[in-house]
Amino acid sequence: MFPIRDHNPSNRTPFVTWALIAINIVVFLSYYPTLSGSERLLMAFFDDWALVPREVVSGSDGHTLVTSMFLHGGWMHLIGNMLFLWIFGDNMEDQFGHLRFLGFYLAAGIAAAVGQILAAPASLVPMVGASGAIAGVMGAYLLFFPRARIDVLVIIVVLIKIFTIPAWIMLGLWFALQLFNGMAMDVAGGGVAYWAHAGGFVAGVVLALPVWLRRGGISFWQKWHGEPPHAAADYVIAPRGPLSLPRVQRVRSSPRAAAPIANVGATRIPRSNARKRLFSPWNTTPKG
Repeated sequence: MFPIRDHNPSNRTPFVTWALIAINIVVFLSYYPTLSGSERLLMAFFDDWALVPREVVSGSDGHTLVTSMFLHGGWMHLIGNMLFLWIFGDNMEDQFGHLRFLGFYLAAGIAAAVGQILAAPASLVPMVGASGAIAGVMGAYLLFFPRARIDVLVIIVVLIKIFTIPAWIMLGLWFALQLFNGMAMDVAGGGVAYWAHAGGFVAGVVLALPVWLRRGGISFWQKWHGEPPHAAADYVIAPRGPLSLPRVQRVRSSPRAAAPIANVGATRIPRSNARKRLFSPWNTTPKG
């Protein structure tokens, strides 16, 4: 189950999200194509800039708490992380504001690194990747938009299908998987830093709480039913062609917006409020 997009357009241009994606790509291209041919050179580079728990615990290499979140171990590692940041980052930047979102992202990444250090303080295995910081973004997204719709790609042997599910199911399953794998694997060995993911996710929820409370807290959920606050918007799936994924478009009906977009052959997605509500912890009844 792999998310490919959400049905939650942002109201402001996500300059910081775009910049973070660009920085990660530029940094990756600056070292990986050159060093990937030599494992010795690549590991020497990671020794200087990746996070090594034992080194940080000993009081050295504190800078790697930040630098490690801009490094990646391969193309798929980079592409997967940037896709998640692209899907969830713009909405949280919309809620936080540009500079506050940048501070939130870095703080979540540092918290994720601390989580991994606490799980294996004596480990000498370098840790790299933006996934801890992005897990923080996902945790904040769950707090704000638990019933936003997420399109996920499911591949079972030869069956490839896209399903649309609420964010609380997708993100909840993802978080549960990090906890399960974190407890099942040898933390001191190599592999995926599951405790960094879990720590970043929890940190994201905690760091987002003040902003969520300023939005009204529980009343924010009650007002929007845990969905994106786009009361004047519907969504359509506009087909692109037999070999490309359909495009989600937002159709505004607000008096201040332009006329709705006409899409020949497009299929309208029913408004979530008009459908029978799925059970979830955020399925509250509006007051009044």
